[in-house]
Amino acid sequence: MAKIENGRQSVDTRSIRTINSSHIDDESSLGSDSEINGFTSDRQTDKYGFIGGAQQYTEESAKDVPPQVLRQREVKWLDMLSHWDKWMIKRFNKVRLRCQKGIPPALRGRAWLYLSGGKMKKEQNQGKFQELDSQPGDPKWLDVIEKDLHRQFPFHEMFVSRGGHGQQDLLRVLKAYTLYRPEEGYCQAQAPIAAVLLMHMPAEDAFWGLVQICEKYLPGYYSPGLEAIQLDGEILFALLRRVSPLAFRHLEKHKIDPILYMTEWFMCAFSRTLPWASVLRVWDMFLCDGVKIIFRVGLVLLKCMLGTREKLKACQGQYETMELLRAIEPRYMQEGFLVREILEVPVTAREVEREHHTQLKRWRKNRGELNFKSPPRMHGARVIMLAEPPRRQDLQQNPTILLETATPQLKKGKEEKKSRMKRSMKKSKPIEEIPNPYSLPSDPPPPPPPSEPPAPPPVSSESPGTVPQTETDSPHQQRALPPDLPPAKESPLQRSTQSLSSTDQDTYL
Repeated sequence: MAKIENGRQSVDTRSIRTINSSHIDDESSLGSDSEINGFTSDRQTDKYGFIGGAQQYTEESAKDVPPQVLRQREVKWLDMLSHWDKWMIKRFNKVRLRCQKGIPPALRGRAWLYLSGGKMKKEQNQGKFQELDSQPGDPKWLDVIEKDLHRQFPFHEMFVSRGGHGQQDLLRVLKAYTLYRPEEGYCQAQAPIAAVLLMHMPAEDAFWGLVQICEKYLPGYYSPGLEAIQLDGEILFALLRRVSPLAFRHLEKHKIDPILYMTEWFMCAFSRTLPWASVLRVWDMFLCDGVKIIFRVGLVLLKCMLGTREKLKACQGQYETMELLRAIEPRYMQEGFLVREILEVPVTAREVEREHHTQLKRWRKNRGELNFKSPPRMHGARVIMLAEPPRRQDLQQNPTILLETATPQLKKGKEEKKSRMKRSMKKSKPIEEIPNPYSLPSDPPPPPPPSEPPAPPPVSSESPGTVPQTETDSPHQQRALPPDLPPAKESPLQRSTQSLSSTDQDTYL
């Protein structure tokens, strides 16, 4: 049975069996990376791809959306993505609201790429990733990256196999970034960011998403010295004074520096802290509204764990406080509770920037100038888009699968067939008149069957041995009347010698 230990679910070893990798042939027919790595078919995989539910704390941590509601949201998001520039400029509040409700899983990767500006960056740098991917890379960074590959979500189906397609794409993305920004190189906290992106999009898209997060959302976080993350730690501590004074005084009393507990939170965007359902919801809002969402999540966790006197009784010292923050109670990280609390925290982007300037002045006074000057931080998708307006072709969704179609040839063939039919109808001879096979009522002999022509009427001058007229005789000869009989009046039947569909003929027959 599964047990809850330190907020994480430990899975029974019977559901996950490992085997010696030496017994597996390199050309094994096993399909998935998890099977190649030793996980057999009896493993339990949650809907996010984690084996044994390793990223979920309780079954209630993920909030299932009814299918009909999900379909409606997908239709709305498809409309937004098709007219992205108009929605971002004129109706951004509606985009924000839909991000707060949660992006549909089927469209999350595409939406993240549009929100971060990675789609526009990719279109404006066609072929750049392929160029970086083809280069060998710096051996110094490659050695460090290869050592970190197996540490990124090792219980996810995509990354469970050493050398599997997930780890290979992760290596490609991280190596390409070290070539794209050689002055920054590689930081270990970039690996989980890139891994989360790879779970939702191809390697090239994940690379440009990583570029946007490192340059626009969290600039300076992964630079040498980690000065930007230290500065944001001071901003978080200052904001905590207003959100939860009790927690602020406790941390100040025990001289617990923010860098001790918030480094992994901020640098990994909570991807290694929260249950996966909550991670996805936080990222939806983070890529829409910027770093203020990361600050709000940190403030919510600190307030919930240290915001009451009952909580503080259990942590009388620095060690106990740090242990409490390392094992946050699962109920505070559940999707529904966490999202609701995040939206209620009164911290805006303007307040974050104001506190940033305050802490930067204090930093310069106490420590001097920053060694690494990062570009200015942009708070959210709309600011990024307005700073670099995209072209219309940059927002178009290019198909990933191209099929050759023969529609023009089919249309051309149909038109030629119709023209041939028209020409043949024009060249055809007019329909000849068909003689009426039925004899007149005044004729003495009975009418012959329709399949045979009627016999000619007897003529007085004709000898008894004369042979009757054949089918080759003309109609005038067949219709010759005896000279001694008076001419009969023209009947309706005589007026129609071409058709048998008239009412008079039907009545007569």
